[in-house]
Amino acid sequence: MPLDPRTWFTRATLRKDAVAGVILGVEAVPDGLAAGLLAGVNPLAGLYGYLFGMVGAAALTSSAFMAVQATSAMALVVSDAELDRLPDPSRGLFTLAILTGIIMAVAGLLRGGRLISFVPTAVMTGFVTAIGVNIVLGQLSNFTGYQAEGANRLLKTLDVLVHVGQWSIPSLVVGAISVLVIVVLLPTRVGSLGLVIAVVVGSVCAVLLNLWVRGDVVLLRDIVDVPRGLPAPVLPSLGDVPALVIPALSLAFIGLVQGAAVSAGIPTPDGRRADANRDFLGQGLGNVVSGVFQGMPVGGSMSGSSLIVQAGARSRAALFIAGVVMALVIFLASDLVAYVAMPALAGLLIVVGWRAVKPSRVYSVMKSGPLPTAVMAVTFGLTLIIPLQFAVLVGVGLGVILYVAEQSNSVRVRAVSLSPDGRMRESDPPAVVPAGEVLVLQPYGSLFFASAPVFERQLPDVSRESAGSVVIVRLRGTDEIGLSHVEVLRRFAAQLRDAGSSLKIVAVEGRVISQLDAGGLTAEIGARNVYRGTEWVGETVRAAYRDARDELRGR
Repeated sequence: MPLDPRTWFTRATLRKDAVAGVILGVEAVPDGLAAGLLAGVNPLAGLYGYLFGMVGAAALTSSAFMAVQATSAMALVVSDAELDRLPDPSRGLFTLAILTGIIMAVAGLLRGGRLISFVPTAVMTGFVTAIGVNIVLGQLSNFTGYQAEGANRLLKTLDVLVHVGQWSIPSLVVGAISVLVIVVLLPTRVGSLGLVIAVVVGSVCAVLLNLWVRGDVVLLRDIVDVPRGLPAPVLPSLGDVPALVIPALSLAFIGLVQGAAVSAGIPTPDGRRADANRDFLGQGLGNVVSGVFQGMPVGGSMSGSSLIVQAGARSRAALFIAGVVMALVIFLASDLVAYVAMPALAGLLIVVGWRAVKPSRVYSVMKSGPLPTAVMAVTFGLTLIIPLQFAVLVGVGLGVILYVAEQSNSVRVRAVSLSPDGRMRESDPPAVVPAGEVLVLQPYGSLFFASAPVFERQLPDVSRESAGSVVIVRLRGTDEIGLSHVEVLRRFAAQLRDAGSSLKIVAVEGRVISQLDAGGLTAEIGARNVYRGTEWVGETVRAAYRDARDELRGR
């Protein structure tokens, strides 16, 4: 069990875990600072979030290799949360992390892991693609050295483009060098450590430019005082909770979705499938610890988790070692960290944003049909324009609408022919109920309220030529039927009665029969025309078919 510390460390795997932990710990320092920069908060909050969020979550997650960090998507939500309107923005940030953690933990306790599967691919593709674009656009000011103005990132981008003459050449040089180093080193054996090297090289260039040509490249020490040591714990600000509920819900949703992707995509040491609900609890604990120790909200990071696996980790000990490495960097190298150049971090984030855009995924959604394409496009557009916490909620709403639309259009009605040898043959139903015959209809799909119009359109028409017929609607495989569908069947039964015909229903589930009673259909057609199915497939529909044939002969 992950809660047993004795399972966190084993001598057999300690060496490989130590190597992987050192790699992740070193790489997480510039990444954490970049996350804070992306969120528009003190970059140290990103660094503390990486450290304390990762270590706190590792004690509880089911996925042994899940690195819980301040992801780019969550950082952008924090950026749009308008924390500067709070009396104490810094304390508001820490409160937001704690509140996010509580929501995540509650989701885990309520076993909400299965709900993540209901998020449509179209919504997530549009959201993730817009996140990548937002990351790139949001770093243009730091990259160019021009502080743009505007209500959103698009307007700020336009402001940057129309003020080319005010760009800082030294900042551009530092940012360009950092991007070039990353692009060159990422495909090599250096891999993700190329991010660290790029930030170091870019920062060295920035210091030299500031000394030799009196450049104006902004360094971390120009923004904040970098302390030597770990932060003291703080208490949340309860008065800020009402203003932070919506951002916290959005952050929890994003973090849990990304964490679910890690749970599904990163193997566990014993090969078992990870428990998404346990991972929710772990991410919740990570956020609470992060907030208490002055860090920003965090969530399951696919990049960090993949890095530690690729580096050879064999147990969750690698995550604790990474935390120790980060703490040592903060203790022993805080003076050097203060010289990290903002354009270098901006260049790192621009590469991260560019790599987040996956044209192949966009193309896959476009091939799936016009409705998913429209949902993806709307999600993408809204994520660029409106604050991210609201874009997330709109995306969830669009996901629900897409699900309802797909389910309502998936209903199909088939005609079933019963042969004397026991076989049943399905075909398209006739356009009109034929006269003097027994017609068996079998609907397929989800019979909930939104699909009622589609179901009604697929039923055969009832005309004057439909006299003397019996229609049997077979509801085998239907666990629940909405009252809208019951009303459709009532109208269908009334049309048949007016034409001198009748309707019979075959249902297996007791709940469906109860809903037929509640909707008045049983009273409409008579209890003797509602048949309760058995475990023997085809037995009850054949009994109804024989009764219908007897009725026709009796007429």
